[in-house]
Amino acid sequence: MGKNANPRRVGDTEAFAKARNLRTGAQKLNLVAQSIRGMKVEKALATLEFSRRRIAIPVKKCLESAIANAENNHGLDIDQLVVAQAFVGKNLVMKRWRARARGRSAKIMKPFSEITIVVREVEEQA
Repeated sequence: MGKNANPRRVGDTEAFAKARNLRTGAQKLNLVAQSIRGMKVEKALATLEFSRRRIAIPVKKCLESAIANAENNHGLDIDQLVVAQAFVGKNLVMKRWRARARGRSAKIMKPFSEITIVVREVEEQA
């Protein structure tokens, strides 16, 4: 008598993870996402490990979560995973102000972003 299971949002050979409320702008986060798109997961993890950008650490955690989801929830082989998609979206914006001369104020916008990483199992070519 229960509800029907929701259909999967990704294919049978795919798994994904999403990291929300990352304290950086979407443009800066997209530079890190671009650097791992299409890579095998081992190489992508190494790239994020040695990246000099601060936001690479939460992106690496999100990629590790996607790999764990693929292995534990969907039974995929982690040695054959590639980063199929890595896309970025805007999230909330903290608004602050700074006192300026003559009683005026200036806006300070502190944006948050989110990243979704989709990993896919591919068969190796002989």
